[in-house]
Amino acid sequence: MSVATELNGSGNGEGDGESSPEKLLTPVLSAFWDQPDSWTLETYKRHDGYEGLKKALAMAPDDLIAYVKDSGLRGRGGAGFPTGMKWQFIPQGDGKPHYLVVNADESEPGTCKDIPLLFANPHSLIEGIVIACYAIRSSHAFIYLRGEVVPVLRRMHEAVREAYEAGYLGKDILGSGLDLDVTVHAGAGAYICGEETALLDSLEGRRGQPRLRPPFPAVAGLYACPTVVNNVESIASVPAILNRGKDWFKSMGTEKSAGFTLYSLSGHVTSPGQYEAPLGITLRQLLDVSGGMRHGHRLKFWTPGGSSTPMFTDEHLDVPLDYEGVGAAGSMLGTKALQCFDETTCVVRAVTRWTEFYAHESCGKCTPCREGTYWLVQLLRDIEAGKGQMSDLDKINDIADNVNGKSFCALGDGAASPIFSSLKYFREEYEQHITGKGCPLDPDLSTVWADEPRHISEVNA
Repeated sequence: MSVATELNGSGNGEGDGESSPEKLLTPVLSAFWDQPDSWTLETYKRHDGYEGLKKALAMAPDDLIAYVKDSGLRGRGGAGFPTGMKWQFIPQGDGKPHYLVVNADESEPGTCKDIPLLFANPHSLIEGIVIACYAIRSSHAFIYLRGEVVPVLRRMHEAVREAYEAGYLGKDILGSGLDLDVTVHAGAGAYICGEETALLDSLEGRRGQPRLRPPFPAVAGLYACPTVVNNVESIASVPAILNRGKDWFKSMGTEKSAGFTLYSLSGHVTSPGQYEAPLGITLRQLLDVSGGMRHGHRLKFWTPGGSSTPMFTDEHLDVPLDYEGVGAAGSMLGTKALQCFDETTCVVRAVTRWTEFYAHESCGKCTPCREGTYWLVQLLRDIEAGKGQMSDLDKINDIADNVNGKSFCALGDGAASPIFSSLKYFREEYEQHITGKGCPLDPDLSTVWADEPRHISEVNA
């Protein structure tokens, strides 16, 4: 995680006009991450904490749903589905319990936004949960958190305790008649449990595997009851919308992709970290703010939304980073995980490592994904080692095509995306591995981070 000044847009390079951090960055969720005890209720309330909840409780639930829908807030977990519309799908008057499940199982390679958010500002999520549960008439919410991040788990538990003690959770919240309990659940570290239906199965105590849909979670989700599954950032963005107004939110971003969001910038960049900016900003602008690529090197390829999204090259530096702009350019915005790789990086090596990850994390339920990712790894390893044949390039493309769109969930699609896009832009590099009997690049020259990695004490200062 980057230092707090970088998160908030101060101390990020120099310049003026449109390139200055003050113009480009819009710290809202990250506005006070750098302050002492930013995670406490006291600090949160000093920054208008729970003011949005008070305004929400003064509205009728249906009016609240319409308000969030009109704001243009879209899911920040990858798909970009309108948040208010998802809430609207919950049937009312059905006599069943309604549940809100927050997906905090952040697992996509390159993505690092929800975990820092929960670590530095957990009450923004809790306030958003109370607002969302009031809107969908739910009395129980679950936070499904990635179990490996124990410090975040502890901080989340403490934030929930503070909220109960202050009357923001529990019985008759702020005298509104709303009763709400929140359960923080630690997952066991399965990438597949980031898929919403696999997450629900895991919450119910079963093996995390995707469900056949329909029925969709809005009809039969957790415990076969109507359920909303939202990303951490989606829910945490709601309090600011209620407090500052939907017009304020819509003043940022683009017409179809409104608001601010957290971009995870990593790889061969001078200052990796989380940068909160309006949707529609470009990678060129973010690199200007973050100091650019590491000194003496140039951008070769990058991912707009994590390793499961088709990669881009330096030709795409000016693609608007919103759902429509990235989609029109041939990829997906996903989780806004901007992994940047310079010219020292072997594309075949990177794609092989990603494919190994997807093969390892495949739950095995669907034959195309289970078998296809395994065979892709074998072929890619041979190509990387210089043992491949030219026919293998068409073969991996064909196998990826048989995996793509043929499974219950999108893991197969994610495994296929780097292969399709790397063959599109860097087929010559694959061929060089085959004809040259190995990688034409020196793998020892490629590093994960910048030239001079900072000590952890500096990062957390």
